[in-house]
Amino acid sequence: MQSPLQRNLDNRNHHGTQTMITTFSLQEAQSDDPRERILLPPTDPNAEVMEIPGYNLVYVNGACPRNYRVYKAHSMIGVIFQHITHWSNGVDSLQYAEPVDAAVGLDDYMTMARGSKATTERPLTEEELLDKEFDSLTNDEWERLKRYVPKTKDLVAA
Repeated sequence: MQSPLQRNLDNRNHHGTQTMITTFSLQEAQSDDPRERILLPPTDPNAEVMEIPGYNLVYVNGACPRNYRVYKAHSMIGVIFQHITHWSNGVDSLQYAEPVDAAVGLDDYMTMARGSKATTERPLTEEELLDKEFDSLTNDEWERLKRYVPKTKDLVAA
């Protein structure tokens, strides 16, 4: 009897191909804690990894859609989904024919989101920094606080 994964790989309508995916045996899958399998990095020999140009996709769970974590270099950038007829990335409403297109769309979105956040986010004032927990301050924020001299306004002696 074939495993569900093997049936999907042999199905011409399914987008996975046996040469692209490294699988682990059904026996290993049954013996492992499922929560641990979800967190496997792409370098783990038991991870089901699909390598596409510029990205590694690590199978997490699901049948339809199948959920994959997307890694670029050694950093996870998000999740994409393999449906029967298309791929999607959850950050736009597009349907992609290939996993690489869904991964590139996700990567572009995340790059744009980081850029727009960086340009619209203003640095905290020194007064706002004083309200933060000291353990969460960066070195730059500590340096700003060291140089900060509070302005006195309308102080009344008691």
